[in-house]
Amino acid sequence: MAPTIKHRSILHTLLGPVGALADGSAQAQSSYARERDALLKELDAMARDTGAETGRPAFSARVMAAMAKVPRHSFVPASYGALAYANQPLPIGHGQTISQPYIVALMTDLLDLGAGDTVLEIGTGSGYQAAVLAELVLRVYSIEIIEPVASHAAALLRKLGYNNIETRIGDGYSGWPEHAPFDAIIVTAATPQVPPALIAQLKPGGRMVIPLGAEGEVQFLQVILKRADGTVSAQRSLPVRFVPLTRGN
Repeated sequence: MAPTIKHRSILHTLLGPVGALADGSAQAQSSYARERDALLKELDAMARDTGAETGRPAFSARVMAAMAKVPRHSFVPASYGALAYANQPLPIGHGQTISQPYIVALMTDLLDLGAGDTVLEIGTGSGYQAAVLAELVLRVYSIEIIEPVASHAAALLRKLGYNNIETRIGDGYSGWPEHAPFDAIIVTAATPQVPPALIAQLKPGGRMVIPLGAEGEVQFLQVILKRADGTVSAQRSLPVRFVPLTRGN
């Protein structure tokens, strides 16, 4: 049975404001080489184990290269540096976590991204998922509703040189119409139904990956496909457990 993954859990220990991050230098990157290689092997094994349910028994070479390149240790608090490449979510403060690498890889792979694509991300969080996307596409637009989380992620992504990511603080339920339509949309919080604004902002032929289901109920990762005539279809993937998509006032 596929794992039920808890993402950005409010049940993790709260750290308050996001603190200092693990060193992102080249020396630190090298020191994490063994842990990173072990993680990549684990991702490959998990993809095989869950392939019957996800339709992805192996992640693409491009996605695996992005997972290898993005310095996850730069996105975790220094106190969690020893677990930076563990295949688990880790607290980043404000009741949020950095995503489990397997879920990041799976959701990214399900988008079938091209190098010239423009992607909308709902829920910036630590910025880790946005960085992985940025390695694969032309442009990433990412929205986060929690102001200190959004500001910290934006500053970190700039520091790491991700100039093809634009972030903003706001209600992701409404998307980012100024930059629509998008080749792909990824949502990192659960909602009972796909927000109509996101469907409208997805290009014909585009794909959206989103966890669907009410809080406290069984949720499933879904791949939404938008046809050329504007109609949509959905493909169910793994059971998951995400925090709810937060709405603005």
